[in-house]
Amino acid sequence: MTLPPSLRSRHRLSLTWRVIALSSLLLVGLVVLFTWLGHNNLTRQFQESRSEHHQRQQREIRLALERSAENLRQLAGLAAASPRLGPPLASGNEPEIEAALASQWPTLQLEAGIDEILVVDIHGRTMGRWGSGQHETRLPIQAWVQRVMDTEVPITTLRCTMDCQQYAAVPVLMNGESVGLVVLSRSLADVTRQAREVSNAEVALLVTGSRHNGNLPDERQLDAWNGYLLALTRQEESLPLLQRAAGLGPISSLLQAPLQLHEQGQHIELSAVRMDEDADRRSTGYFLLISDITAQIRAINEDTRTLLGVGLAGWIAAELMLLLILLRPMARLRRIAGLLPTLANGGFEDIRAAIPAVRRRLSDEIDVLEGTTLELSHQLERLEEEVQARGDQLAARIEELAQERDFVNSLLDTARVFIIAQDSRGRISLVNDYTRAMLDLDDSSLLGRHFVDVFKAGSPSLVGAFDKAHQEERTLETPDQRLHTIAWYHAPLPPGSDGSMSRISVGLDITERKAAEARLTWLAERDPLTELYNRRFFQDALQKSLGRESRGAVLLLDLDQFKEVNELSGHHIGDRLLQKVAETLLLNLGHRGVIARLGGDEFSLLLENADEDQAVQVAQHIDQLLDNLGFTAAGRRHRVTASIGIALFPTHGLTPADLMASADMAMYKAKESGSQHWHLLSTTENAKSELQERVYWVERVRSALEEDSFELMVQPIMRLEDRDVKHYEILLRMRDTDGSLVSPSYFIPIAERSGQIVQVDRWVLRHSLRILHQLQDRGISLAVNLSGQSLHDEGLKQYLADELADSGADPHYLILEVTETAAVTDFSTARGVLQALRDLGCRTALDDFGVGFSSFHYLGQLPVDYIKIDGSFIRSLPISPESRVIVQAIADIAAGFGKQAIAEFVDQEALLPILKSYGITYGQGFHLGRPIPIHETIKID
Repeated sequence: MTLPPSLRSRHRLSLTWRVIALSSLLLVGLVVLFTWLGHNNLTRQFQESRSEHHQRQQREIRLALERSAENLRQLAGLAAASPRLGPPLASGNEPEIEAALASQWPTLQLEAGIDEILVVDIHGRTMGRWGSGQHETRLPIQAWVQRVMDTEVPITTLRCTMDCQQYAAVPVLMNGESVGLVVLSRSLADVTRQAREVSNAEVALLVTGSRHNGNLPDERQLDAWNGYLLALTRQEESLPLLQRAAGLGPISSLLQAPLQLHEQGQHIELSAVRMDEDADRRSTGYFLLISDITAQIRAINEDTRTLLGVGLAGWIAAELMLLLILLRPMARLRRIAGLLPTLANGGFEDIRAAIPAVRRRLSDEIDVLEGTTLELSHQLERLEEEVQARGDQLAARIEELAQERDFVNSLLDTARVFIIAQDSRGRISLVNDYTRAMLDLDDSSLLGRHFVDVFKAGSPSLVGAFDKAHQEERTLETPDQRLHTIAWYHAPLPPGSDGSMSRISVGLDITERKAAEARLTWLAERDPLTELYNRRFFQDALQKSLGRESRGAVLLLDLDQFKEVNELSGHHIGDRLLQKVAETLLLNLGHRGVIARLGGDEFSLLLENADEDQAVQVAQHIDQLLDNLGFTAAGRRHRVTASIGIALFPTHGLTPADLMASADMAMYKAKESGSQHWHLLSTTENAKSELQERVYWVERVRSALEEDSFELMVQPIMRLEDRDVKHYEILLRMRDTDGSLVSPSYFIPIAERSGQIVQVDRWVLRHSLRILHQLQDRGISLAVNLSGQSLHDEGLKQYLADELADSGADPHYLILEVTETAAVTDFSTARGVLQALRDLGCRTALDDFGVGFSSFHYLGQLPVDYIKIDGSFIRSLPISPESRVIVQAIADIAAGFGKQAIAEFVDQEALLPILKSYGITYGQGFHLGRPIPIHETIKID
């Protein structure tokens, strides 16, 4: 292993000095940062201290002004209180006024610093004057007099013109009334002195506004502040500073915060204290304080330099200590770094000789690195030996793979499927022998061709999808002109070294399977007997028509008297008749719409985009076609007629179920009609109400099943010989909302048409078996009727077996009745179901026997225990010889087949001797017992 040149070259700056340099930068940065923070903190503290000092100066100066004003007011009050002043002032005697205050003036002037005393009468005339001050014409004497006269309260004010004077005006009272004023004025010299003592700074008195003192020099005029300096200490040093400060900002800024100036190596702070404005607001006075803060600024700078020096000393000490710590470890680290190229070149022995194997008690990271380097030398040496061994194994494996490749190629050639490899452009790069044989082409004719050129797509396919597996079907025409369907499975192969994609395609010939699927599809959509469409396909077609929101008609055909053909000529003749009708309908009306056999002898025709007149014309045409369809079989001539019900959509329904129900209703209307064989469902309210009533009963039956609102009643079946009753027939009623019982004639036909009758039968069976469990010990049997649809219920036998086991009822005491019509219509199914029920131990009965004139041959083949003779024959026995012949024959045949006969509708005593004479065992009817709720008839514990 050889290191790259970039790693073999020696770096000029070692890791030690890199660490020193980076740490130095960090420490210097921290020193500068902390020095700046310290300087900034000292400066902030100094500024806060000066701000507090400035506020304190302002308070002290204002307090001095207030004290001076209060003292002046008190002096004016003493002068005004002189008893010698009031009378002459009231009388206007000026000599006496001067004599009254002449004695006080020297004292006030010398001791109190009063500059002027004025005595004014109530009209504002000056009646006496001592000292010199501002000319009284410039003073608002009249305003002061008016104010004092109104309020009788002394006033103090400050006026700055040629100088700043404080004034105090006090009323002179005589007999409780003001007769004039005494006005005293005094300059701010004492206040200025106090301000200088309090602030320990140079003081200047500034007046802003109009200039009244023309004696002041122009150099004291500060135009930037619109003012002039009345007084100034140390003018030579202070005046240039004030002139410079005036150019830096307005005087109002000095009231908020002091201004610092640097002048001739000194730091000067300038602040201002505002005095009250004079009464007429013509000018404003300010005290300007000039402080020398050079010593404080120098102290802050000195502390900052000290802090910086200490930080730099600490930095140098830390770097020296770090250098001492790193020198020895870095020397060892450089030695290991110099040995690593030797390790890369395989000098394992040199590495172990150069690195000492001595272990220190307190090892550090470099000791770990040295130990790791030694261990790595051992591992690399072992790895090199293993690589050599693996190289030998790889060579052997390559030879094995070559043998496996030959085996795979042989396997591909023997597989009976298409195997093709394609490159990223879809060109064929490999084929097996089966592909070559099926195409009758060699490699030169196949390799390099596009896959899609050889195999045509049978459906949209992902030709360029090489990154994922997918399936598709394609067609292939072989040289023998046969068309094959090939199911292809495409899977991506791992990309090549250049990143190109490829895939393997495996094809299976599914031609025969597709043909079988087509046959199954045909069987799923067709009726095997007539080859017309079946019910499911018809309902799907109707659903699609409704989904397209198109208009049309549904015709429902039911062959009349088809049952007689089966009974008289046999079921095979009935099947031929159905095929003949289907051929006629398909031949003449196949182009008009979808024709289907719904089951039994029911056919249906879907006419899309047909109106009412067209639907009626088609129904009339069908009637003519069937009328001309004469059918002769076994010497009998059968006339073919049908009842046709017509329903329009969307008028008569928006779902297939509603439309078929409407057509079914119209078909029954046609059967009831004697004039024509077709009926168009009317859109009148009567037709709608019938449909609504049918929907109503469907919902009632569903609710009764869910809520157990059916009621079971029983009617006795009496043994005629001894009038004993051990046999009852279960009758079904529905409990209405008002508590009354609803006859089954209302809901049983609806349940049969809607397919609910099977669930109704199961409900009756389940509840009857629970009752039978309580009665069977008394030898009582219960007979339960089964509908014709239950004969086609594939789960009936298992359901009955489960219910027998759950209820504990003895199947020997259960008699299951089916009608003759249902049994003979589908004889083979009925026979199998009846036998299955008998296998469970139940007995069976054939109900309404004789009404269908069934062949007695069927009677012998049906596994039933009882024959119930239809009541229409029993009722007419006393008056009809024909009925007596038929009943006698049925009784004899039943006895001959070993079955017991039961006479229905026994409604009079006169029938009993006749029935006994015929050998009929049982009788049932209103004369023998009316239907009564089972719990009232048979006492159940």
